[in-house]
Amino acid sequence: MSRRVLWVGVALLAVFATGCGADSKSSGGSSVAENAAPQQRAAQPTGAQKQQDNSGQQNQSAESVQQQERQLVRTATVDLRSDDVLRSISDIKAKAQQVGGFAGQESSTQSRGSVTVRVPSNELDGVVRSLEDYGDVTRSEVRSEDVTDQLVDVEARIATQKASVERLRVLFERAGSTAEIAQVEGELTKRQSELESLQRRSESLKGKAALATLTVQVSTTPIAPPAPERTGFGDAFVAGWNALVHVLRLVLVGVGGLLPFVLVLGVPTVAVIFWLRRRKRVTPTVEADA
Repeated sequence: MSRRVLWVGVALLAVFATGCGADSKSSGGSSVAENAAPQQRAAQPTGAQKQQDNSGQQNQSAESVQQQERQLVRTATVDLRSDDVLRSISDIKAKAQQVGGFAGQESSTQSRGSVTVRVPSNELDGVVRSLEDYGDVTRSEVRSEDVTDQLVDVEARIATQKASVERLRVLFERAGSTAEIAQVEGELTKRQSELESLQRRSESLKGKAALATLTVQVSTTPIAPPAPERTGFGDAFVAGWNALVHVLRLVLVGVGGLLPFVLVLGVPTVAVIFWLRRRKRVTPTVEADA
């Protein structure tokens, strides 16, 4: 009897141990799965995250496109010292033509000269750096003006004006009386002129953005840099005094220019007037004596 009870107890303990082991394994596996699930969920982006990433990429691409499409009007001024002014100016013009530009204004002597060239905007920095091959660069200044907003505004106005012109053309075709034809034709001519003006402005802005302006001053001696602008009471007083001296000088020059005319015309005129007045006074006296 005792043995049966003992074996039954052992069997129950074995079953209980097996059940606990299975529960522990299942609970362990579930805990591991639960621990791994957040990592997998973190590793796998959700739909909102995907949309956010896509929108971020689209914004970045839009910004890069916008930066690439910025319209900049670039200008540069360079002072160059060279022993051979004429040769340096000729080399600068040749460099501009080499990169697809052309030469504009030019004024030169043996000791001093200047030249203005137009080059593609993306070639401006390279051309400015290449000027070191033609002499000593004593001053270099590059400026940029963003005209993108102006160009966008002009293009929008062009589109609106084109639509307006097209509507007026339809009205012109439908006009019946002579008065209506004359009225519509006058308004159509006016708006067509405004459209052409906007188109010329757009082409001008695009041309300035496409071609940069480079002005090079060449001299055998270093060119003094422009004096910085100063503001203050003393500077204002000196500027006013210089302006007064300049005005007085102009007045003296004007008086000097008029003086020959006064001497040549004024003196004989005064003499004739004096003689006529004296004769007029003498004549009544003679008549009274008679």
